Amino acid sequence: MSQAMRDIEIIAAPSNLGLRPLHPGHVPGTWRAPEVLLANGLSAAVGARRVRSLNRPTYSPERQPGTGLYNGHAMRAFNLDLADHVAAVLESGGWPLVPGGDCSILLGALAGCRRHGPVSLVHLDGHSDFRHPGNYDSEARLGAVAGMDLALATGRGEPLMTDWPGIAAPLVPDERVIQIGEREGRDADFAWPDVRQSGIERIEIFDALEIGMEAVAQLVFEQLNKAECPRFWLHLDVDVLDQSVMPAVDSPGSPGLDASQLIRLARRLLQAPGSIGMTVTVFDPDLDPSGALARELVRILGAMHIGSRRSTSKQK
Repeated sequence: MSQAMRDIEIIAAPSNLGLRPLHPGHVPGTWRAPEVLLANGLSAAVGARRVRSLNRPTYSPERQPGTGLYNGHAMRAFNLDLADHVAAVLESGGWPLVPGGDCSILLGALAGCRRHGPVSLVHLDGHSDFRHPGNYDSEARLGAVAGMDLALATGRGEPLMTDWPGIAAPLVPDERVIQIGEREGRDADFAWPDVRQSGIERIEIFDALEIGMEAVAQLVFEQLNKAECPRFWLHLDVDVLDQSVMPAVDSPGSPGLDASQLIRLARRLLQAPGSIGMTVTVFDPDLDPSGALARELVRILGAMHIGSRRSTSKQK
């Protein structure tokens, strides 16, 4: 099958707004990830033609008027800016790669995509990120959007992060979402069990490891075709990697994918004609003092062959 090349544009999204502080005075370090990955050769590794950089937003752990989310207003402004950049890259025929940053950047990326039509979401994450006011006490504690992005993307939560200018909510309906890699699903104390009653297609890490990456990719394409929306955004939270491979995240865990499994799965997905862009989130350089994990993540992303795609419109 013949191959075509994409024009990749990197949009550096240095956000930590969706994370809660781990202790008083702590500022999550994910905002540094785009800068560190670029310094370690990300642009060359993926063959990007251009790099755009958003300004770093100001992080605050304090409750703000009118929102029950950490940094809610700043997060909306940042994501509106990100949406403009993603929409502009797509308008120019480019393929946006958005290294973050925490998972809240997914919302801006999807908002930018939606300006060009419906989109599906392949959510590759070690957690379901399905916290919403229906399954926790939103009055008792602030919500951290890095653990809520999938709920918000599917229309569950504050309008501040579910309603976007000119776009009918939700950003992505349940039936157009495939969540891969969740590792808590077989735990009796599973935090957000209502995700099981949603219309979201889920492939837990245990099943993914059992059936293999080719079979996982095939299930994804079958679901995209079933939803009649093959155009999709790939969200990669690097905590889907096993903690032995990627401990520099806020919530590491096992089991998870190893590097070769992630590369095989992502390469298969990203080469599909319907692939339109990708977010990479939750890598925290503060937890990688030697820089070895940053270099490994750049290697992994480069090995995904993001720039190449099948030149046919048919997935199989």
